Amino acid sequence: MVRLTADLIWKSPHFFNALKERELDLRGNKIPVIENLGATEDQFDTIDLSDNEIVKLENLPYLNRLGTLIINNNRITRINPNIGEYLPKLHTLVLTNNRLVNLVEIDPLASLQKLQYLSLLDNNITKKPNYRLYVIHKLKSLRVLDFKKVKNKERLEAKTLFASKEVEEETRKVSPKKFVPAEDTEMAEEQQTPKVVAPTQDQINAIKAAIVNSQTLEEVARLEQALKSGQLPADLKILDDDTPTNIVIDNNDEMAGTNENEADAKVNDEEEQKNNEAEPMDQKALLFY
Repeated sequence: MVRLTADLIWKSPHFFNALKERELDLRGNKIPVIENLGATEDQFDTIDLSDNEIVKLENLPYLNRLGTLIINNNRITRINPNIGEYLPKLHTLVLTNNRLVNLVEIDPLASLQKLQYLSLLDNNITKKPNYRLYVIHKLKSLRVLDFKKVKNKERLEAKTLFASKEVEEETRKVSPKKFVPAEDTEMAEEQQTPKVVAPTQDQINAIKAAIVNSQTLEEVARLEQALKSGQLPADLKILDDDTPTNIVIDNNDEMAGTNENEADAKVNDEEEQKNNEAEPMDQKALLFY
C-alpha cells in the first residue's frame, strides 16, 4: 500500500479536464487512508481518488474550492458526519462500487448543503427497501441520483412516505444479526438430522418382504438402499416381533396365502356368474313397464 503523502500529491498528474476544471489524478495508488490533502493548497476543482483501498471518507482538510470528489472502486464503509464543514462547495460525489450497506451510513451526506449529483451504484445500500426515496428525502438539494434525474413526483413520494419520524427510523434501522450459541446450533442440527438405527435380522427379513410387495419403483429403491447401508431410517416403519403382521417369509405360509387368494378368486367368479345369469331376467322384466 502507498501512503498519500505530499510528495505523491505533487508528482501525480494534474490537468484541466473536459469541464475546464483543474483536476488532480490520484487513481490506482492503493491508498488506504485519506491524508495530507492540505498539500494541494486548495488549488483543485476536482480530485479523483478512484481505484484505491480507502475505507473511510474522513480526515479531509478544509477545501473551499473543491466541487467534485470521485472516489469510486474503493472500500468505503463510513463517512465523516461533519464532511459538509470541510467541503462546503462540493456539488458532485461519486461513490460507485464501495461497501455502504445500511441507509443510516449516508446520513452524513445531508451536511453537504450544495450536493446535487450523487452516485451510490454497486453498493449494497441500493438493495434496501425505499432506498431511492430515502436518499431523496435526506438530501434536499439533490438533482441527480445514480445518473437518474430526481423527479418532482419522487420528491412528493419521499415527503409523504417519511412524513412520520417513526417510518424514517424504521426504514433506516439496522437489524443486528442474532447471536446463536454453539450449543443451540448443535441441538438444532441434531433435530434436523434424522436418526438412524441398525436393523435387526427380523427387520432385515421384513425389508426384503416389503421389497417383494412394493407397488412403485421408488419404494423398491428406498428399501434396497436401506438394506445395502445396513441402517434403518427412523421414518421407515418396520413392524416388531410382537406386532401382528401379514408379511410372512416362510414358504409354506406363502403357499397358504396363495391358496387363500385362489379361493377368493373362485368365490368372485361364482358371484359374477350368478349376476350374469340374472341380468337377462332383469332386462326382460323391464319390457313390461
